[in-house]
Amino acid sequence: NASLPILASTILNKGTTKLYNVPEISDTKITQDILRFLGCSVKKTKGKIEINSKNMYKKEIPEKLMHQMRSTVVLAGAILGRFKEVRFSYPGGCDIGARPIDLHLKAFKDLGITIKEENGEIFCDSSNMVAGTITLDFPSVGATENIILAAALSNKVIYIKNAAMEPEIVDLQNYINKLGGSVSGAGTKDIKIVGVEKLEANIEYEIMPDRIEIGTLLCAAAITNGNITIKNVRIEHIIPIVYKLEEMGCEINLKEKEINLIANNRLKSCNLKTMPYPGFPTDMQPIIASCLGVAKGTSIIVEN
Repeated sequence: NASLPILASTILNKGTTKLYNVPEISDTKITQDILRFLGCSVKKTKGKIEINSKNMYKKEIPEKLMHQMRSTVVLAGAILGRFKEVRFSYPGGCDIGARPIDLHLKAFKDLGITIKEENGEIFCDSSNMVAGTITLDFPSVGATENIILAAALSNKVIYIKNAAMEPEIVDLQNYINKLGGSVSGAGTKDIKIVGVEKLEANIEYEIMPDRIEIGTLLCAAAITNGNITIKNVRIEHIIPIVYKLEEMGCEINLKEKEINLIANNRLKSCNLKTMPYPGFPTDMQPIIASCLGVAKGTSIIVEN
């Protein structure tokens, strides 16, 4: 969840980025394939991905790759930020349900970005981007990320109100600022982007641990009456998951960067409502539902 927008944001950097802790999963592989298609150099070694976008020249995301996952849409903001124009098709790849990118496009329009749609393709031109405040109708993670990426090189001051507060937004902010950008407020509902002229640095960056991966491992132990210890954990990111697993009867012991879960008893039933961060994460709903399947009388309430 943090690696995909950061992989996309390497487009903004005309230097070399060495990324650590990028998971070996299909989504990151597809993103790397798109970066190569666009003209970036992508080298993989053990535990590290090295990306250089200095010679990137393409401004269009291929339809075939775009349709393989929904999160490819954040590449649009990055390309737009660097080249002031981008062409892409509607993304796919979400098994949870239909989640259109209307919020992304509305935010672009509010920034003065020209948008044309024809034959299933979207063309964006940010030559006339304006400074100002964008108020999101819903705290969308993808829309928040796309605005940050589109505005990072704009030479404009742009505010996002009702921004998504997820930890992954903070990680994206930290990466861009390490390049020489100016983003502040990530992790709150109010984000400020001061667009700069260029982002060019040779940097190394370690992507944060993924809270959904950690939650999945905890659930795997819970459903099997297991005992698991996970290290390199940011406890503050998984508090809603911890509370829910404790409510279900799991014993959880927390240290500074470590969590231990013991599930000696049959899981208890509970109610579950998904909400934007810092609430219970939507992506964990189907995972924890598999645990609740072994508990009688469970009620799952999903709020989109």
